[in-house]
Amino acid sequence: MTLSGLGKSWRSDLPASIVVALVALPLCLGVALASGAPLFAGLISGIVGGIVIGLVSKSALSVSGPAAGLTAIVLGAIESLPTYQIFLLSVMLAGVIQIGFSLTKGGVLAEFVPSSIITGMLAAIGIILILKQFPHAIGYDGDYEGSFSFFQQDGRNTLSAIGYTVREDIVFGAAGIALISLIFLFWWEKAKPNEGPLKLLPGPLVVVVFSVVANQLLMGFAPALAVQPTHLVKVPVAGSAAEFIGLFQMPDFRAIGMPLVWTTALTIGIVASLESLLSVKAVDEIDPKRRVTDKNRELLAQGTGNIVAGMLGGIPVTSVIVRSSANVGSGADSPLSTILHGFWLLLSVILIPFVLNMIPLSALAAILIQTGYKLTKPALYLQRWRQGLRQFVPFLVTIVAILFTDLLEGIAIGMVVGLGFVIARNFRQVISYVETPEACMVRARRDLYFIHKPQLQTALERVPNGRDVLIDLSSTSFVDDDNIDIINAFIKGAPYRDISVLVKGDLSGRSARRIAAPIKEVRFA
Repeated sequence: MTLSGLGKSWRSDLPASIVVALVALPLCLGVALASGAPLFAGLISGIVGGIVIGLVSKSALSVSGPAAGLTAIVLGAIESLPTYQIFLLSVMLAGVIQIGFSLTKGGVLAEFVPSSIITGMLAAIGIILILKQFPHAIGYDGDYEGSFSFFQQDGRNTLSAIGYTVREDIVFGAAGIALISLIFLFWWEKAKPNEGPLKLLPGPLVVVVFSVVANQLLMGFAPALAVQPTHLVKVPVAGSAAEFIGLFQMPDFRAIGMPLVWTTALTIGIVASLESLLSVKAVDEIDPKRRVTDKNRELLAQGTGNIVAGMLGGIPVTSVIVRSSANVGSGADSPLSTILHGFWLLLSVILIPFVLNMIPLSALAAILIQTGYKLTKPALYLQRWRQGLRQFVPFLVTIVAILFTDLLEGIAIGMVVGLGFVIARNFRQVISYVETPEACMVRARRDLYFIHKPQLQTALERVPNGRDVLIDLSSTSFVDDDNIDIINAFIKGAPYRDISVLVKGDLSGRSARRIAAPIKEVRFA
């Protein structure tokens, strides 16, 4: 979409961009904290993900920023490399590597992920959002905002943290704000007018304003119930323009020859590319207009974003499904929403950081819980169940695997299970055998691969001596070399058993040339 075309859908993109900025703010800070990076680095990456990647990418609805899936890699890299500035060089080089993936058409890898795995990923993220944000909603911040790992940094896990919070650590002011916010958000989704100025009013913005006012009232009239500073947003506040500029850092190019810099860059480049491809594939699935993102252009955009983030002092960026799903759920229609959300982050950090620091995390948790519910609605499970076990089992396995591991491991486990169903489907009987007193026919009903060798071998072994045999490959367009070897071995031994062999079919040239018997070409319209 051209720059001139971005403004056509501003009525839907403007309110959506505000929602995405509110969702992105605590996630940027939380991921930076978990990564061992300066908090401002997370905000830099959120701004770059919105403005830079939003302008370069051709994805209509994907939103990029710092991702929880890279926290372990980033934390290890920051601790292993001599300085943070050298780590920034790795981030920049990771961007260069991603551009290399784009130029070599690496984006095609996303097309090999089945839709059941993608929808399983979305549903799992929805469940994780609900489970992870519940403790934040009632006042417990043992795990950082944006965490997707089952095992937490505080020694608990996703499930035990909920039990601990309910038993020991409820902040009633925070819980009350979250409950009222949730009720309003679900009500507003149904009651929001389709016409008039209120159509442009984002429910999450109302929730944030309400939470700030409510907490200020609690601090004045019921201090024991008020949300304490530890449970508020923590945006770095600069005392002057010079101090603000000092928050930015540059990479140290003197370390360009250090091997660890390059291995870190390669690791970040590969993992960030995989996460981004999976995310944009998932966003395409939930896009109401079913637009298809150019995956190679997305890798180019992600690489450009990481180069800029590294130059300014940010941590690695990827396309992030939480921000993107909030964008879709808020009614965005073009990349303008993504770009504007980056501007809102930038302007708010520059102009009103003290206001942002008054927002209770419980209100933002309520917004994310509603976003999670939209991703994992019961109707989604019924839809996959009705499509049969071949769709439902990989879908369900992906959900469980992501819940108890992390995003990439869960996707890998789901892919293995999905591949198992593909193999099982193709392993079904594809060779038929028919015998008469004069002749026999061995027929392949579809293409033959190595997994069909036992079926073909068994059928040919059934042929009695002294018969004419027709090996019918007319329904195939491909026969792999292993099966051709089996056919040729049978043909070579046929004269010793007084067997006459005819092979018929419409094979590709290479397969046909390798078969040792006469081939009668049979073509079908």
